[in-house]
Amino acid sequence: MNLPQPTPAHILVVDDLEASRYITASWLRRGGHQITEAVTGGEALVLLDEVEFDLVVLDVNLPDMSGFDIAERIKGDPRTAAVPVVHVSAAHREAEDRITGLNRGADAYLTEPVDPGELLATVEAALRYYRARALAERLADRLAKLTRATLAVNAAQTFDGLAEAAAAGTATVLDTPATALVPTPQGAVRSCRAENGEVVLDTAPDDVLERQLGDGEVRLVEDPAWRPGAPAVVVAARRNQRRTPILLAVDPASAATDEDRNLLRQLAQATALAADGLRAFAEEHNLALTLQRSLLPRVLPTRPTLPMTARYVPASAHAEIGGDFYEVTELDDDRLLIAIGDVCGHSLDAATIMGEVRHALRAYAVEERDPAAILAKLDAMLQRYHPFRGITTLCLFLVDPADGSTLVANAGHVPPLLADESGARYLDEIRGPLLGVGLPRPPATPLVLPEGALVLLTTDGLVEHAGEDMDVGLDLLRESVSHDDDMDALCDRLLAELGQQKKDDIALLAFRRLGHLNGGEAE
Repeated sequence: MNLPQPTPAHILVVDDLEASRYITASWLRRGGHQITEAVTGGEALVLLDEVEFDLVVLDVNLPDMSGFDIAERIKGDPRTAAVPVVHVSAAHREAEDRITGLNRGADAYLTEPVDPGELLATVEAALRYYRARALAERLADRLAKLTRATLAVNAAQTFDGLAEAAAAGTATVLDTPATALVPTPQGAVRSCRAENGEVVLDTAPDDVLERQLGDGEVRLVEDPAWRPGAPAVVVAARRNQRRTPILLAVDPASAATDEDRNLLRQLAQATALAADGLRAFAEEHNLALTLQRSLLPRVLPTRPTLPMTARYVPASAHAEIGGDFYEVTELDDDRLLIAIGDVCGHSLDAATIMGEVRHALRAYAVEERDPAAILAKLDAMLQRYHPFRGITTLCLFLVDPADGSTLVANAGHVPPLLADESGARYLDEIRGPLLGVGLPRPPATPLVLPEGALVLLTTDGLVEHAGEDMDVGLDLLRESVSHDDDMDALCDRLLAELGQQKKDDIALLAFRRLGHLNGGEAE
């Protein structure tokens, strides 16, 4: 009789009768299977807890417990629930017994005497079903991991983050240590190794990618430059032939099948696509920043009695240009018109309107010396040429450095912060409506800046914090400023402490009144 040749498996045979156990085990060994034997139900459960089996052939009538109970426990344990169970019984032969066995976890029920061919065919059928299900579950799990890895790769906002996401995703999908090599726009190559849930970033030699292999090729590299002496299966990918490719590498045993290599290719292609997106974002961001800076003053006036400094920081979350600006205009009567403002929105349109507001401000200041009147003219200009799109906040200081006399007008902007020997306080009593809405506005407020007083003007990007009221940010800013702070150091510190990872641009301008000159030095 020619017996079918099942796929080899590790099978646990449980039977208290030595002769019956021997016959069953012999038939299964002839079919090429590895066999482990157990005499009692307790022994079988201990073995199942310690050893991974592909299938259990289980006698129903055991001396210490029922085979029905054992099958139920096997199927009720998540660690062994996927192990098929074949009942074999000489005593329990009725239809009711078979129904009980199948209902309580058995995948098949045979009664003795059992034909060897029937036993092997039943075992093979059970193994085939469970292996097919395990394969489908494994494929589904891999596809789910691939989806999550691809999402993480596409969500990366920096090249370091991309290298980390690519390495970690590859390690998770293929269940192996993995390395990702990602070129940056600056020409560096960032290397990330993911292993045992940890990622380590490093910098690889600049030419390591071009030396390894061509685009789309998957092959074994015996001595990779980024990890000498550790053979790896590598794949390179790029969306543009003029670009340096990205590279993913895994241990050779983890990419032995076509399925493994296809997954590796898909991860590499997703990483290459994400790298192109990041590179385009970086280029757009640099262009936007260059355009934005071109619309701001190149230099500030130099007045020994009124030193000043300014900063502009683009938003970290996007590449669009915004409407934040500052301006300092020297007038022919030796006074200075100091302004800080913000055109609402982030777009080329907002930046264009910002440029118009800044140039119109300088033009109106030639003939007009009243900040409130300048604001009224800007308001009319915005209503006329940019209705509904030119909503702008603006704060103006007209300062005479000689005696500190000042006129201040505010159109809906963050209140200026004045710091002197008595402390720091906001001039929040000086207020007025936004520009571009045509509302009546109050006259400018006169005040005298004390000698040594420091004035800090900012846009709302510095004081707005996600999920918090703006008053919280205003309080933090006020508590961070002292009248005797070095202005450059103060601006840098404020940006470091309050201006990180903001969704809005930040313009910041500080000036200090030093008083009259005496022998070339400020008193």
